[in-house]
Amino acid sequence: MRPDRPTVMKKMSGRRALWFCLGRFLICLAGLAATSNSVRANDSPLIENDSPLIERLKSTWRAQDGETIEEVISNVSKVAQFVPRMWGVAELDQNEHVFVSWTRHRDDKSDEQYAITWKVALDGTIALASTYAKPMELGWRAFALSLIAREVSDGERDANLGFLHDTTNFNFVTTKQGPLGDLLRQGRCTIVDPVGVDYLPKQNDKPTEKGDLWRVLLLVNCNIPGPRYFTHNGVITFEKSEGQDWEPQSSFAKRIAGFPPGSWFARMEPKEREE
Repeated sequence: MRPDRPTVMKKMSGRRALWFCLGRFLICLAGLAATSNSVRANDSPLIENDSPLIERLKSTWRAQDGETIEEVISNVSKVAQFVPRMWGVAELDQNEHVFVSWTRHRDDKSDEQYAITWKVALDGTIALASTYAKPMELGWRAFALSLIAREVSDGERDANLGFLHDTTNFNFVTTKQGPLGDLLRQGRCTIVDPVGVDYLPKQNDKPTEKGDLWRVLLLVNCNIPGPRYFTHNGVITFEKSEGQDWEPQSSFAKRIAGFPPGSWFARMEPKEREE
């Protein structure tokens, strides 16, 4: 199972380095599972495993909108470069892990795989352990967007830009004015690259920084009157912590969350005019 396509570690972006470390961690998981099942992951589009742990995961795990893991996997595979390969269970550091391996392309080799893992705690609870896959906890659209955004940043051909730039796919971000995607459409805004849908774990060595939250970052062009720094490559950033509502972070996001479309720029603060 490959981590990613690393060149020189010091040249990696932060997110690429995260995927590299994740992949290294999961090599042993995939190796154990492949050995125990005596199958090659690319012999079938999705090799099932009748382990009770896998069945428990499928029957109990839910995204925040109620989707099952099988619904997430099925829907994401239709829009992103995401080909599920094999379910497996492996033990690492005396903890059991459930994982599903996947590749970007059907003809990728068995050593060119990623994995999504869940850790099984001693009390039997199952928690998603793969940080890069945490957007799936928001629902399949958020996970698909995160994968497609990474495909774009990696220079993958045939990335689904139509899905990535469709404002309706961002309705999982909710505001007091309504779902974000609907507000962008009503505000005559189109999404441009780059797009970011990420989960940010808190760094233990940086206690003062934000962490353990989901972040959505968009650049938009809006065909409406208003300051150019908002309407041309305007920055929209929302963040959400576990169990909390989405909170606007950028100035434009605060306007979208605070005023209905058509009134975003009815009032400008003196400081904003100076900027």
